[in-house]
Amino acid sequence: MSLLAIDLGGTKLAVGVFDKTANLIYSKEDSIAGKKGKEVGTLIAENIISILNSNDTQVEAIGISVPGISNIKNGTVWAPNIPGWDNYPLINEIRHITGEIPVSVESDRSCYILGEMWQGNAKGTGNAIFLAVGTGIGAGIVVDGNILHGTNDIVGAIGWMALQQPFKEEYVQCGCFEYNASGIGIAKMARQLIDSDNKYFGVLKNKAVAEITSHDVLDAYNAHDAIAVKVMENAVQFWGMAIANLISIFNPEKILLGGGVFGPAIKFIPAIRHEALKWAQPISAQQVTIEPSLLGSAAGMYGAGYLALQLIQKK
Repeated sequence: MSLLAIDLGGTKLAVGVFDKTANLIYSKEDSIAGKKGKEVGTLIAENIISILNSNDTQVEAIGISVPGISNIKNGTVWAPNIPGWDNYPLINEIRHITGEIPVSVESDRSCYILGEMWQGNAKGTGNAIFLAVGTGIGAGIVVDGNILHGTNDIVGAIGWMALQQPFKEEYVQCGCFEYNASGIGIAKMARQLIDSDNKYFGVLKNKAVAEITSHDVLDAYNAHDAIAVKVMENAVQFWGMAIANLISIFNPEKILLGGGVFGPAIKFIPAIRHEALKWAQPISAQQVTIEPSLLGSAAGMYGAGYLALQLIQKK
């Protein structure tokens, strides 16, 4: 018996098959670049059908990670990075082809922390948070062994944390925290500072301003570029404040940092912890560890696999 895991991202679809002891026995990736709406749904369905028809695999349950909101009540998915997925009927489409095989769909941020609890740096914990910093910012939150969902599975949209006064119109689209400390936010901050400084001739000046990415800023930081240092010091302050709030509210045992920015920003974890300790509830702050993700880009896949395992355990 096997567990089928589907990890849908903004640019790719990853498919994996696990056995019940978490061994990954099959995996593949497909690009979804240029695809939208029904085309993405069809690609997912084709991959599932291919595995279900395989003589080598007997699938017992399916877990799916999606980059957005899984509305459990009506079976739809909202995925802002996939055109045409405002209220896409993914769950009904999948159940139409899987028959009696149980299917579970969760947000990617929830799957990240579930994967880490199954086979990563949160293994053995019942209270943990995965802070995903990539293009945007989100958090998967487990309290007393249970994923938090909220009324419509919007728990963890912490890019909208209010961490700075006064309110700016720029925060409307992505939130204060994300505006300052996401991958897009870091790049945007650097570009704004370069545009406003006519005397700047640092490392980032060697690249077209409009093309600067967060990874360019991190590379420039390593070269002691003044603007990159300023941008990353600002990001560290925001990461620290956000983590402090999470510590004070949820009293977690672990907070894991992952996503495309962590990665290369792992070296900032001591500074982030130092900043968080200034703001957080002091007893809770001394009890939590702040660590990098162990599974990295595979966290969503493992989380989807764990969703499938949970379905079997419920049966």
